[in-house]
This record gives sequence, structure tokens and C-alpha cells, in this order.
Amino acid sequence: MTGETRAGLLEGWRGHLAQGRRRSLHTVRAYVSTAERLLDWMADMDGRPPTSAALTKLTTSDLRAYLAARRAEGIGNSSAARELSALRAFLRFVGGEGATIPVMRGPRVKPGVPRPISPDEAVALAEDIAETARDGWIGARDWAVLMLLYGAGLRISEALGLTGDALPLGETLRVLGKRGKTRVVPLLPQVRSAIEDCIALCPYPTAKDAPLFRGARGGPLSPALIRRAVQGARGRLGLHDRTTPHALRHSFATHLLGRGADLRSLQELLGHASLSSTQIYTQVDAAHLLDVYRNAHPRAEG
Repeated sequence: MTGETRAGLLEGWRGHLAQGRRRSLHTVRAYVSTAERLLDWMADMDGRPPTSAALTKLTTSDLRAYLAARRAEGIGNSSAARELSALRAFLRFVGGEGATIPVMRGPRVKPGVPRPISPDEAVALAEDIAETARDGWIGARDWAVLMLLYGAGLRISEALGLTGDALPLGETLRVLGKRGKTRVVPLLPQVRSAIEDCIALCPYPTAKDAPLFRGARGGPLSPALIRRAVQGARGRLGLHDRTTPHALRHSFATHLLGRGADLRSLQELLGHASLSSTQIYTQVDAAHLLDVYRNAHPRAEG
């Protein structure tokens, strides 16, 4: 890692995210801002500009103190989880291959009525998994799969069942769901970009009848690998045990419903055979709204 000056560290980090990891402009801006805040905090604590050597010596206690300072500024659990994800990625970048990153659980989400994870938590989860992958193309692969679950509402089996026949990607995606039923789902530009990045970086050729997402040795990607990656990331970020691959699909549905989607349209997007399967989201969304209300008004009564 070169570039001992503050500007050099930040410029190197920005280039790594934009060119090396091909992150979105929004993510690059957020992650660089987090690195800036950490460097400023270290300078205030030590009385001198931090170096890459000083960054590699940060401990769990140091990170805990930094996040405590950020919490004192008013950030919530979701933002703190994402900040921790960005910090770990930055320290891993500075430390280079084989770097030892302080282990720390993020803020726990209060248990209670099952509810969707927030957009910040969903993105932090995907970014943490992508950044901790042992290889760049595997990180891009996992990012693309999780974006399909959260951004298109696919089941994990549906995402991993996609083949090269889906290429080239357009504004919609044809998905083979349960009981062999096919449906068409919209493909957001961010999700399409994630898949295209994955294909571009994958070392294996893409054939029409071959899996779109490959394992490290070129075979079909196992759902267990994605579940294991999510389990590890939620532990590092301190997210609730409810944060599973399926929870991303669950969040997709609940957020759409909260923004005014009707049940019939949601049923088609999710590939539910029965409307009764979709109606559960009306109950969950109401529970989520009530939870938000109670958190905002501690004296409120149900």
C-alpha cells in the first residue's frame, strides 16, 4: 500500500473502489467519506496525521471508540452497520494481502416482530460479502446474486438457476420459478450492471446452457455458499439472525408494498401461486410501520 499522505491514502482508496471493485458512484462517495472521517478522528486522537502503518495497528477497541463517537453524532443502527462495513473494507485495502482486521460485532437490531431489513442493511451486507471475498470475481459474483434477491425479488434457487441464455441482459429478466412456472421481472440498471460486471470478471466462458453464476472451480454455484457468506457478514456487521438470503427477497416485497404496489402485481413479481402467500406482507408492513412509530415516539401506546 503506497501513498502515506492523507490525500494519497484517500485517492488510492477511491481508485480501488471505482476501478478495482467497480463500485457505483454512490458507494465510492460513501466509502471514501467514511475513510475521511476515520482519518480525521485518528488525527484528533494522536495529534498527528495518520499513516498506513498506524491504520494497520488499529484495534477492536479503537474501532469501538470511533463508532461510539459516530453514534454520539446521531447515526442509527443501520448507518453504523454500514459504516463498520466500510471501515473494514478500507483497513483491508490498506493492510493488503493477508491483513488482520479487528473483529467487532456491529450494533444489534432489537428482536421482535419479523420485519424486513432496511435498504442500508441490505447494501452493507452485500458490500461486506463482496469486499471479503478471496477473489475479485467471486466478490462480484456474490454481489450480483444478492442484488438479484434484493433488487428483483428472486428466490436464491431462481437466481442460481439462471443460465447464459439470459444474456444479453435487457430491461426485464425471464425467471423459471417453482413448479416450472416462468415469469418476467423488471431488471433495475443497478442489478443489470452487477450481473454484467460479474460476467466480465468471471474466468469461465459463458454458454447458453451453462450456469450464469459459477463456483470457484467452474461448476454450478451452491446456495450453501451464499448462505454461509451471508451468515458471516451478518456476524461481522452485527445484524439480526433474520438476515438471510431469503430476507432480501422478503425486503424487496415489503418495500414495494410500502411504496404503494398492489397485491396482484406483487404476487406476479414474486411468482406466488396463491394471493394468500402474498397477503402476509400486508401484516408485516403494518408491523414494521408500528415499530417505526413506537421508536420515534417512545411514549406512544399501541
